Amino acid sequence: MEYRQLPRGDETEKFSVIGIGLGGIGQTPPEEIEAIICKAIDNGINFFDMCTAGATFAPFGRAIAGRRDKVFLQVHFGAVYDENGEYGWCRDFDTIKRTFLWELDTLGTNYVDFGFLHCVDEDDDFDKLSDIGVLDYLKELKSKGVVRHIGFSSHTPSVANRIIDTGLVDMMMFSINPAYDFEKGDEYGIGSVKERFELFQRCAREGIGISVMKPFFAGQLLSAEQSPFGVALTHIQCLQYALDRPGVLVAVPGVQNMAHLDQVIKYLHATDKEKDYSVIGTFTADTITGTCVYCNHCQPCPAGIDIGLVNKYYDLALAGDDIAANHYTKLSVKADACLHCGHCESRCPFSVKQEKRMDDINRYFTKRGK
Repeated sequence: MEYRQLPRGDETEKFSVIGIGLGGIGQTPPEEIEAIICKAIDNGINFFDMCTAGATFAPFGRAIAGRRDKVFLQVHFGAVYDENGEYGWCRDFDTIKRTFLWELDTLGTNYVDFGFLHCVDEDDDFDKLSDIGVLDYLKELKSKGVVRHIGFSSHTPSVANRIIDTGLVDMMMFSINPAYDFEKGDEYGIGSVKERFELFQRCAREGIGISVMKPFFAGQLLSAEQSPFGVALTHIQCLQYALDRPGVLVAVPGVQNMAHLDQVIKYLHATDKEKDYSVIGTFTADTITGTCVYCNHCQPCPAGIDIGLVNKYYDLALAGDDIAANHYTKLSVKADACLHCGHCESRCPFSVKQEKRMDDINRYFTKRGK
């Protein structure tokens, strides 16, 4: 296992380049969750993202009992859990505080390594978290050593830069994979390719570590049928791609069962040939005609829709990502605001029929909410 040093951390804060995301593990039997975490640690994995379901915390706590100092926990302030343990997105200070104290108790620890502002995708998100006192609460917890470092998760370069401008954060969680970043004459991902890579370079330059979510594009890159490129990549290629971006310390793929963990662990024994992702250089824009790649070339939308983000949350929801589906419901402007004016379609370099897609997205989430 390779380990990378947190630039603004002490000499003990070195993270395994492969971490584990627990967003989809909540329905797994508790004993299997505990076994997965134990096996991950035994294989040198020491970084865990705790945006998950409530049912994950108790077995996770049992797994790290006696070796809390061997793992690093990334906990999200704004991810909460109802009486059934279901994940929820929250902007209520008392609920966020109560959830964090419950997390500490259930995990059997008196500190977390990272306290994250959760899913700050819009300026309004950051304003709200600041206004209700969450940012001040994180600063207070850091002063007491209960939170070792402040960080945030986001999908939006402009918002990420705004948060970094505060000088308060040491870590950023960001979605990185070829589907979001790849450029062959046009731009991929939320924000332009230039904006995304300048953000990564800024993090590397200023000592902000990056933990990577969605390295497999919710599994779509692993299937030729689902990939926007029409070509399947391997788990190993996707992980190496993410780890090669500037500023990245750790890739955090999600696992739901032991088989998923075993697939991720294969990276540890992969050859240079298996890690080679140069095949992406053969992808062309023609291979993704008709597919939204979240480049936001269509902006600005007269109705104020963040078309790339709406499409992204929809695609992830279709792939089974309930957290992404929940995030869609929190957007200030949703697909139902579409004016059918044709502006986006006239600008789209990939001929996506966004008017129809907005209708499809609206129907999907309307039906899902019933």
